[in-house]
Amino acid sequence: MTAEELETLDIAELLSAGDETSLRLFCASTQPVIIADHIASLPPEDTRFILRHSSPEIRAEVFSHLHPETQLELVDILSRDEMISLFTHLPPDDRADLYKRLPDERTDAILPALAQAEREDIRRLTSYEEGTAGSVMTSDYASVPPDLTAEQSIEYLRTIAPDRETIYYAYVVDQERKLMGFVSLKDLILAPRHRKISEIMHQDVISVAVDADQEKAARKIQKYDLLALPVIDQSEALVGIITHDDAIDVITQEQTEDMEKLMAIGGSHEAGVYMRTSAWGHFRNRSLWVAGLAVLGLASGFIVQNFESFLLQFAIFAAFMPMLADTGGNTGSQSASLVIRALALNEITPRDAFRVILKEVHVGFYLGILLALLAFGRVMLMGAGSTIPEDYLLIQIAVAIAAALGIQVVSATLIGAMLPLVVARFNKDPAVIASPALTTIVDITGLLIYFYTAQFILSV
Repeated sequence: MTAEELETLDIAELLSAGDETSLRLFCASTQPVIIADHIASLPPEDTRFILRHSSPEIRAEVFSHLHPETQLELVDILSRDEMISLFTHLPPDDRADLYKRLPDERTDAILPALAQAEREDIRRLTSYEEGTAGSVMTSDYASVPPDLTAEQSIEYLRTIAPDRETIYYAYVVDQERKLMGFVSLKDLILAPRHRKISEIMHQDVISVAVDADQEKAARKIQKYDLLALPVIDQSEALVGIITHDDAIDVITQEQTEDMEKLMAIGGSHEAGVYMRTSAWGHFRNRSLWVAGLAVLGLASGFIVQNFESFLLQFAIFAAFMPMLADTGGNTGSQSASLVIRALALNEITPRDAFRVILKEVHVGFYLGILLALLAFGRVMLMGAGSTIPEDYLLIQIAVAIAAALGIQVVSATLIGAMLPLVVARFNKDPAVIASPALTTIVDITGLLIYFYTAQFILSV
């Protein structure tokens, strides 16, 4: 049976048939991430049985690809010896993440059985605050002293390669672990054999502080196309690296958080948990904002109620209220989304507020003219009738609706740009200016603009 056939095989059938030979071949010949996909939905007992047919190294790699909740379900049924083996073979960053999620009674039983270096590594990696570069880094990196030759460095990297996550970069450190530079594997291969590392290393190292925001670190990896980013402490000593695969996970997580905040969804904002979250959980995450905005939306009702006599006199204005609300919400959301995204990518900062507002006012002005002309034409073509016999009054109404819509578009665009900048100015997440909240605010301001503009032009 080929590996391709095993990948498409129903694991449940292998389990029910007790085909341990095929299970062993499946684990040995299939990528760990594919194995994780196959066993992710199985009961923990079946997952444990399948993983027993793989080597400890593959078992740990498969485990690292499982969802955290699945990992905890599996850990609950593992014996102490199985847990020790798992902790021993997991990469340092995955091991630290698992350690933080385990209850104290499990960690107290496992920690003494680990090697001292592993215990110290766990304590150090779990000491960093969540959301910082230190919380997502790994201590599994290659470093060399500056006085080694290129030939000696290659031999050294060859001996440590099986225990390192990546050796494409080797970081040059002094006796106090201070980061001096780096060399790539290509540099070492192309350099003369007896050339010293201090002579061929790159000194312009791009690094990040251990307490920096994890998104800032991930964006650096993305911006400079790095395979890994060194992490340094306050004394500029190398304490770990963030690899590109972890950076992708961070960016995915941050984008998920921004998108859900933008749509006024609460909760933990984890990626890939939609099906794992119950209907009640989704309700709790969404209900607070929706209910709060519904209460705030009552203000729109009060505004319409106050202008009830005006609407009775000019019923045509009621027909254009949905257009006003939709247009304001759309233009405001567009402006807010672009500004929030630019803030997230560090394209702009709150100090650029004047330039951003000036740009959005220009955009809003152009959009306002376009939509005002559309509204004017709509009134003139379809607004005429027996209810408005005078042509001059129809033109006045068309001008009032067009002017109100144009002003509303400029106002909504300006509000959509300003709110994220104001929030960012106070060092808060600009994504909290959620699209539904922005729409509610724009609706209220839009109705006020609509009715007061119409009253002014019609002199009523």
